[in-house]
Amino acid sequence: MMFINYLKYSVKVWDLPTRIFHWLLVLAFIFIWLTQGDDRYLDIHVFAGYLFLGLLVFRLIWGFMGSKYAKFSNFPYLKIWNYLATLFTTKRQHFLGHNPAGSWAVFIILGLGFMVSITGLLTLGGEERHGPLAGMISFALGNSFHEWHEITAWIMLGLIGIHILGVITESWLHNENLIKSMITGVKFTTNKTNDVPKYGLIAIFMILSTISGIFSYFNGYLLTENYRPFIGPNLPQNTLWQEACGECHLAYHPSLLPARSWQLMLAEQENHFEENLYLEQEDVIELQTFAVENAAENHLTEVAWKNNRSISPEQVLLRITEIEYWTTKHQNIKSEIWQHSKVNFKGNCVACHLDAEQGTFEDAAMRLPLNSESND
Repeated sequence: MMFINYLKYSVKVWDLPTRIFHWLLVLAFIFIWLTQGDDRYLDIHVFAGYLFLGLLVFRLIWGFMGSKYAKFSNFPYLKIWNYLATLFTTKRQHFLGHNPAGSWAVFIILGLGFMVSITGLLTLGGEERHGPLAGMISFALGNSFHEWHEITAWIMLGLIGIHILGVITESWLHNENLIKSMITGVKFTTNKTNDVPKYGLIAIFMILSTISGIFSYFNGYLLTENYRPFIGPNLPQNTLWQEACGECHLAYHPSLLPARSWQLMLAEQENHFEENLYLEQEDVIELQTFAVENAAENHLTEVAWKNNRSISPEQVLLRITEIEYWTTKHQNIKSEIWQHSKVNFKGNCVACHLDAEQGTFEDAAMRLPLNSESND
């Protein structure tokens, strides 16, 4: 394969904002991907998602207002078929800015990126009850958007892989380092041409905005040892419930189990896990009322909805740790965590969940005990 070796004049084709956008988008996507699926890092995932969306909006605007080679109007996307047909021949074309395939990659990545971002916002608002769309859609609809969020993210990952392969191929065919060009902004051509403007002030604004956003979003970790990035709803509480249940263990909020489970437990209070609660009848009635009004069927929180959804109507479970959703979420917890001196048993939710006493069980409020703190 003969390399093209007549590209001898250097020219700045990528302005600073375009290059900063490109690499910030890469970093944002990496953080998004590394934190997906692990509830402990939901706050990082969400921030990276906001950054990702903000960058997409910038690129959309910059596609109309940016420098010559960043503008969509200068993308040679209509030449795609001729470009591909001659790519591996001596008639292959060299483009100073985006080639036709790269032009289509930019359009598709922007489109998919917006789809990923929008479904992410809908998931955050529906399932997690946070973000600008908090509580505007149901848990069920939020869960559906979550599935689409994951599907579009995988499609986008595949497209990025194809894009990287295309960049490597193009670099090889034309004997130029396109990755380096996106760092330096410099490409090579056969004829002298003018450099694009730097737009330094806009580039500085982008960097400072990103840094200030990071400090603003994560400053709680610098102020509080057990910082909770997401605060759940203020669930109804009952003094008698706290006293009667909290005397022996965590007063599990009634939203964690269906009403029928609490009713059965209170009806059989003389044999409450081999203990007698010795409750007066009027106290039983008060507790039953509180439990039924705030049971899992009422979907007060995400965990309540997911717990209730995973329990069949004929099941009357008396232990939260027997719920299918609970076992699925905890199946990968290592045995040494369960044996940790701060945990000891599976029902000790407060050992890992900072908001267990409030009953909200926010995803990002989970902190597993460190290995260095294992049994003495």
